[in-house]
Amino acid sequence: MSDAHSEQTHFGFKTVDKDQKASMVAEVFHSVAAKYDIMNDMMSMGIHRLWKRFTIDSAGARAGHKVLDLAGGTGDLTAKFSRLVGPTGQVVLADINQSMLEVGRDKLRNLGVVGNVEFVQANAEELPFADNTFDIITIAFGLRNVTDKDKALASMYRVLKPGGRLLVLEFSKPTQDWLSKVYDLYSFKVLPQMGKLIANDAESYQYLAESIRMHPDQDTLKSMMEAVGFEQTTYHNLTGGIVALHKGFKF
Repeated sequence: MSDAHSEQTHFGFKTVDKDQKASMVAEVFHSVAAKYDIMNDMMSMGIHRLWKRFTIDSAGARAGHKVLDLAGGTGDLTAKFSRLVGPTGQVVLADINQSMLEVGRDKLRNLGVVGNVEFVQANAEELPFADNTFDIITIAFGLRNVTDKDKALASMYRVLKPGGRLLVLEFSKPTQDWLSKVYDLYSFKVLPQMGKLIANDAESYQYLAESIRMHPDQDTLKSMMEAVGFEQTTYHNLTGGIVALHKGFKF
């Protein structure tokens, strides 16, 4: 019988030991942290800002809410939630990667986002928060990098308050064959070269493109959310399914 150390998972298209994946993903984000925002704008031609705005608009955040921006990276969602929840609310920007947290902290301070924001280094699979803590949890472009997605979703469910909602913004499966072909060409030919030119790191962006292809499709992720207890679970395709926003509630 195999032990936990011999269990396998994917790292992009490679097969690796489960206990190695977190550190390998960490190295990717240590490498890309400094250029992360620039690359997001370049890779998506700025469209990621519209995807994130749709997520914010779907979250229903209001004054006094407590929000967890999980895998919050450089703080795009945190900045917007901070204004929405106001001085009586709180936003926790949590990320497993210290380099991303540092970039996010510096960026938000430069934007004047202070007072109601807390920064926490945390693993999505084992969130260091009490049960029933948050009104809203968002995870944007982070779930696909988690080793055990089921465990992470269960952890998110645990720390949500009854009546709270989870929003998962993630790359997904295009709904049209022609778009899939164009997207594959862009992902595997253009993105790594862009990463090499701008971030001096083609390999990390090759992994990120591969990780998107290994992520569960829209209906599979919806079923995974329901399996850990989320109800009224729905998803909305954006940009032809290149990205999908999943939403589920805890009752």
